[in-house]
Amino acid sequence: MKLWLSLVLSVLLVGCAMDRHVEYEPIQPDSFPVLTATGIAPLSAQLGNNDEEKMRRAMRAAKLDAYRELAEQVYGQRIQSSSVVDELVLADDNFRAQVDGVIRGARVIRSYPVGDSYITEMELDFRTVWELYQQRPRQRIRKVTYY
Repeated sequence: MKLWLSLVLSVLLVGCAMDRHVEYEPIQPDSFPVLTATGIAPLSAQLGNNDEEKMRRAMRAAKLDAYRELAEQVYGQRIQSSSVVDELVLADDNFRAQVDGVIRGARVIRSYPVGDSYITEMELDFRTVWELYQQRPRQRIRKVTYY
């Protein structure tokens, strides 16, 4: 009897299910901020056999430093720290910062040497980021059609 009743209820519930088609439309933000970042790398500390190779390495390091700064602005920093106190005296203190993220659409504004350093200035326009992500946009429901 229980089996028959559960079978009848299952058939009735399945019959109530409707197919539907949902249409989405993208939502454009009201404003698009522009973030800027500056990366700095020392020239003399770079590994290399000559000045040109050290310059190329410093250029790359400065660009990566600027990307790191952009990632910090977009995603934030993860901070981990620990302190050990032994008999009310600070015995050990550790601190670690980490950045993790993907930056798309950034562009180099300026790149130039200053003294013993190489500097790269970058910007990230969120209008460009929004346009890049239109392949997978944030959406809201425009229309639902039930069949």
